[in-house]
Amino acid sequence: MITPGEFKQRRKLLMRQMKKNSIAVLASAPAAVRNRDVEYPYRQDSDFHYLTGFDESEAVAVFVPGREQGEFILFCRKYDETKAIWTGKHAGLEGAMKQFGADEAFPIEDFAETLPTLLDGKRTVHYPIGFHKELDQQVMAAVNSLRGKARTGAKPPDEFIALDRIVPEMRLFKSPEEIRALRRAVEVSVLAHKRAMTACRPGLYEYQIEAELSHECMRHGLRHLAYPSIVAGGHNACVLHYTENAEMLRDGDLLLIDAGAEYANYAADITRTFPVNGRYSEPQRLLYELVLEAQLAAIAKIRPGNTWIQPHEEAVRVIVKGLVKLGLLQGRVYKLIKDEAYKPFFMHRTGHWLGMDVHDVGAYKIDDKWRKLEPGMVLTVEPGLYIPPACMDVDEKWRGIGIRIEDDVLVTQKSCDVLSAACPKTVADIEALMGAGR
Repeated sequence: MITPGEFKQRRKLLMRQMKKNSIAVLASAPAAVRNRDVEYPYRQDSDFHYLTGFDESEAVAVFVPGREQGEFILFCRKYDETKAIWTGKHAGLEGAMKQFGADEAFPIEDFAETLPTLLDGKRTVHYPIGFHKELDQQVMAAVNSLRGKARTGAKPPDEFIALDRIVPEMRLFKSPEEIRALRRAVEVSVLAHKRAMTACRPGLYEYQIEAELSHECMRHGLRHLAYPSIVAGGHNACVLHYTENAEMLRDGDLLLIDAGAEYANYAADITRTFPVNGRYSEPQRLLYELVLEAQLAAIAKIRPGNTWIQPHEEAVRVIVKGLVKLGLLQGRVYKLIKDEAYKPFFMHRTGHWLGMDVHDVGAYKIDDKWRKLEPGMVLTVEPGLYIPPACMDVDEKWRGIGIRIEDDVLVTQKSCDVLSAACPKTVADIEALMGAGR
């Protein structure tokens, strides 16, 4: 878990990067109604949690560098004994200060009335412009209120800067505590993938394997997955974000699972593709080993100083060369890459940033150039090959095969660390594990 001291350091770093005579305002995620009076499980806005650790709705955090009364103000719900009986504990104003380090805490009902006072005399307002309709309206109402009092000496802000110019760059570089949280999310996710492999049989349904994944994560105390699990048997694996998970698993097909647990608001993201019956057919093995070769080549390119795009470029080179060798593409490798002839079979990038969000924040380019990898960054590496059943341009033996292999990788001081390395991914290791489970 992330300690209170870490959250405090993050707030200090944020305020050091804010403009002089400025203020930052950030709202919590709203609770979402599923139907009538039933809500979806609550998940805090990642930026809000990153800076406060506070996981309740109906809250606003305000950061004012140099403010004498305190730099961190939290507006939240007052403690309500009746509410505690019905829905459980909540911090209240006292808890906001004692547990979460707020210098001052006020009822959320007072926020709109107090905001003009907080903005008065500040030149710059940092907040997530356009992401929270109610907050947009409250900020503009407060500014207009100050404008209307200009003759009395009120000074409204005249500059508004999106908070996502600062916080995403902070989140991109993971601290030791964040890395420990990611390792735990990955560790449990690996156990879930291994359980799915050993449980898999022809005749089961995709949702039954999904249940095995969820059970293993919950069994270890990780009650929430980082995203809806993709459990795609046979041709369903050619649908990149397939989540219906409703079809029967057939003997002779592959099963692609893209699933990861969430721990302390940090996400794992792992994909494995394995045979439903425990043995790869020859066409399946040939394509699988090509994807694995591409993935290993991409991982070898992850080290400080290399650019974000280099792992993808290496994966593309290996895949195109392999597709030519297997007869799925014809021509010179260089020209096929230049013409993007591989895209009908490999249409996505080889990875993305990973952290509090499964597709985490952080710029991929700086000044229109691919950014260089640096220690503390975490990314996925996930090349794939997808041959749709209706693809008449290739031999029938390849049709309906979808394969993706994905690992979570930390950039270290000199190289990289594959956090999910314990999850089997060679043909031999997968077949051995599945054979042992039968």
